[in-house]
This record gives sequence, structure tokens and C-alpha cells, in this order.
Amino acid sequence: MQHSAVYSAHCRRPSSVRVVSLLASATEIVCALGAGEMLVGRSHECDNPSWVRRLPPCSEPAFDVSVSSQEIDAEVRRRLRAGEPLYLVHGGLIRELGPDLVITQAHCEVCAVTPADVERSGACGLDPQQLTLSASSLEGIWEDIQQVAVSVGLAERGRALVEGERRRLQTVSERTASFRRPTLVMLEWTDPVFAMGNWGPELVEIANGELLLGRKGEYSVAIPAEELRSADPEYLIVAPCGFNLERALREQAILERHPWWQGLQAVRHGNVAFADGNLFFNRSGMTISQTAEIIAEILHGVRFGASAEGVHWRRVESVVSSPSYSGMASRT
Repeated sequence: MQHSAVYSAHCRRPSSVRVVSLLASATEIVCALGAGEMLVGRSHECDNPSWVRRLPPCSEPAFDVSVSSQEIDAEVRRRLRAGEPLYLVHGGLIRELGPDLVITQAHCEVCAVTPADVERSGACGLDPQQLTLSASSLEGIWEDIQQVAVSVGLAERGRALVEGERRRLQTVSERTASFRRPTLVMLEWTDPVFAMGNWGPELVEIANGELLLGRKGEYSVAIPAEELRSADPEYLIVAPCGFNLERALREQAILERHPWWQGLQAVRHGNVAFADGNLFFNRSGMTISQTAEIIAEILHGVRFGASAEGVHWRRVESVVSSPSYSGMASRT
């Protein structure tokens, strides 16, 4: 794609604010506000709604992310120690696009482009306004939506959008309240194992589940894999950060290497679900309510419109064949 051609096409857009969004959730928010025509550039991760892929990508990973999850984790840690970037921001392209507003995030230096990445690129030579989002909870997400809305001159739409999402989550809570609350662990990474935190535990509560690992409002953290064994949840959701469903499913083989894997009751009962972490579980944007609906469907079989199974999540089974697992099985 030729940047100059894209630039020319977007220059003709009659919009009051020109926005470069370097955060997938922010791109969703801008579009949900009915302001998609204001977007002139995006991050490499922005993919929802699908039409935003036509916008010029203004960032890319600084290393090969097609390798194994263990190799990705090792390279991320090496780069953080060395002070090397995880993302490359195309500063020249951003200057060419001439945005009035550039949106980044400061919640996690690993997950998406940060203000430091933008500064390093020299993209702000034209001194556009910068908006930095940092949600770690549902309340923080509502605040982020309102901040974006105010920044593009649509504060009232922002308030209405937040209220609509609150109502949607309330519906999930009401429809699952009568079910027994099963135990659950959600993984944000597999090698090493990361228990999901941030807003994830809040969504589990809304979907009437009991989360055993991970704390609301706190970072997802690496844990010894044996903690998963000790927790032994009834359900397990694996939604690695940045991985779509197809890529997430490849992590099954990683987990099955643990000698105790087949003994987990979630495995024995066929209650292990792999999900699209990139679009849902790891994104603090307009898919947050649908994430709660997916959790409710996995835990209780409750559907909200068309089933998401096979589309956004998939149940997997492992064959329990070794008698060495019988000791663990007898505990449940």
C-alpha cells in the first residue's frame, strides 16, 4: 500500500479531528462513537471493525512474533532489560498524515504502543494532542471511553455509549444469576503461565463464575505452572494476549507437556476453552461486554444471540489415558 495514496484519500475526509489511533481498543471506541471518519491512521493491531484495516498501519512489532510463546516471552524480557523497543512507530508516516490527536496507552509497556514509543519515533514534530489511556478495570474502561469522546468533541455520545455497555453487562449478570457458580482459571499466557488480571476477574463475577487465580485491577502475572495444578478449576479459559483463536489453539500442545495436565478436572470433564484473546479477553475496548457473554456461554451455556462457540472460542478435549492421573481424579 502506498502511503501517499492513502494520505491523499484521507485528506479529502470532511472531519473536525484527524485521529491516529495506536491502540486497538481506542480505534474501536472512536468507531463506536460514530466518528470512524476521523481516523486517518491505526496501529498494526487495529482490526475492529474490519474496515479499519484499510487505514495505513503506523506501527509494527520490533521483532518476530510468529515464534513460540516461550521465545516471545524471552525476547520481551531481554528487550525490556536492554531498554530496546517492543514496537516500531512510523513517525514519518504519522507526520505525513497530520493528525490532530494521537492515542496511545500507558497501562502496559508490553501489550501495545506507548507514549515513549511515539516520542522515540519523532512522530510528534507537528505537536498533535496526545491522549494516553490506562484502563486496568471496568471503571477505567468507562473513563477511557469518555476521554476519547471528549477529545473528539462527542462527550454526550460517550456517556450514552458507556450506559449502553453497563446495561449489556447487567443483562449478563441477570441471566446467569440463578446458575451454580463454577470455579475458573483464565490464562493470559501459557509459557510461562500468566493468570489473567485487570478487568478479567470483574467479567468472571458478572458471568457468575468463581475465579481462583488472578486479581481484579491488578496486572496479569506469571505464576509457577504448579499453581494451576493446585487450583484445579472446574473450567479453564486460555486466551493468550495478542493471539487470535487459531493461534491460541496452538498453545494446547504447550500445556499438555505438563505431566499433571490430564489430571486437571477441567481437562477430564472437557471444560477447557481456548479463546480469541486479541479481540476479546485482552482488549479494553468495545468488545468487553461480548467477552462477558462468551464467559457466560462457556460456564453456563447461556447464549446472547448467535453462539460464539467455534467462532470466537472453542472447547478442546484431551484424551485421559494414563492411570497415573487417578490419584488426582479421586480428589474431585
